[in-house]
Amino acid sequence: MSGVRLGIVGAVSVLVLAGAVFVERSGVEEGAEGAGQAGKSPAGAALPTPGAGSATTTTPPPRPPSAGLRLAEHRVITATAETGPLSPKSIVASGTGVVYAQNMIYNHSVTAFDADGDHLATISDEVDLASFGIDDHPPGTVRGGPVELAFSPDRTTAYVSNYSMYGPGFANPGDDECSPESGFDSSFVYRIDVASHAIDQVISVGSVPKYVATTPDGRHVLVTNWCTYDLSVIDAATGREVRRVPLGPYPRGIAVSPDGRTAYIAIMGGTDIVTVDLGSFAVGRFEGVGGGPRHVVIGPDGAYLYVTLNRDGRIAKVDTRTGEVVATVATGSAPRSMDIAADGQSLYVVNYGSATVSKVTTADMVEVQEVSTGEHPIGVTYDPLTGRVWVACYSGQIHIFDDR
Repeated sequence: MSGVRLGIVGAVSVLVLAGAVFVERSGVEEGAEGAGQAGKSPAGAALPTPGAGSATTTTPPPRPPSAGLRLAEHRVITATAETGPLSPKSIVASGTGVVYAQNMIYNHSVTAFDADGDHLATISDEVDLASFGIDDHPPGTVRGGPVELAFSPDRTTAYVSNYSMYGPGFANPGDDECSPESGFDSSFVYRIDVASHAIDQVISVGSVPKYVATTPDGRHVLVTNWCTYDLSVIDAATGREVRRVPLGPYPRGIAVSPDGRTAYIAIMGGTDIVTVDLGSFAVGRFEGVGGGPRHVVIGPDGAYLYVTLNRDGRIAKVDTRTGEVVATVATGSAPRSMDIAADGQSLYVVNYGSATVSKVTTADMVEVQEVSTGEHPIGVTYDPLTGRVWVACYSGQIHIFDDR
């Protein structure tokens, strides 16, 4: 493993591992963030209203097929006194009127917006672990570093990963250059109550947790641990980690099949997608998908995966029955995170190096549009409630696009 420091938006390292090259930024891996949420309902399906439980639903209006639509800028959000500073690593829409932006270790917060982009709340990552039943740490408050977030299937709660923890009891915070032998501190996932925008649970996981996904039945929360090379499986009912599944160097994005039987995990330190049977937790592998797979989403029928290839600078379409790559497409420079339209016809990919977002039609894997964003777009989400696409930029901007 070798590192070279570059002066791009702070300290940047280029890490070369087993032939895979991916860019990292001062303790924050740049090569693999964000994807569509597991269990996302297809267009027109009823989605629960945040905080109201599953009995009350919000039904998105019928929309034209997304493949025929094009992105047009709707609004740009920048930091205000009300929002506090913004440095979003990822952004996720609930589909029921709430959008959360995760501001990493740079601002130690999650910022909540409504579906139109108006500020709802800013959630500090500061917690007293003892008040959540975590008794094996010294007294006092600690801080995290929100990376990625996933909503529960009923959209009443959300789970956010913390890159590292800081404060009493944490002496060895994580880094992007690491292995299980590095001895970095374990971290925590926070659960947020969507109605109150308050942290109501903390859950111990591995070292440098990155992506988070929930299973469609709401039973499990899945978390990739970058530095311990494994997957934390959390029992949502008890709020406890119940299993660790070894994966290999630098696991990142997760997609769960619509039937909830299989998790697909991008292993950014190589070229493969790992499959995890969510009944037996047996591990399989789609080999040779491409260089540095970072983010993965799945179509609503479960037939195909779509994977951002950080080393190759392309998007791959993978047959879930065979693991075969059936098509690839190049977008802008350094494609990072990606989301998929509710109808499965379109992908939205942020291109970190070229400061753009691309729209790709899934049937033919053609880039049909590339639109400018702020500097260093890193997170993206499709909101099935409004049909809008939100792009989070490290430069502190959040762009909202209509797809019309």
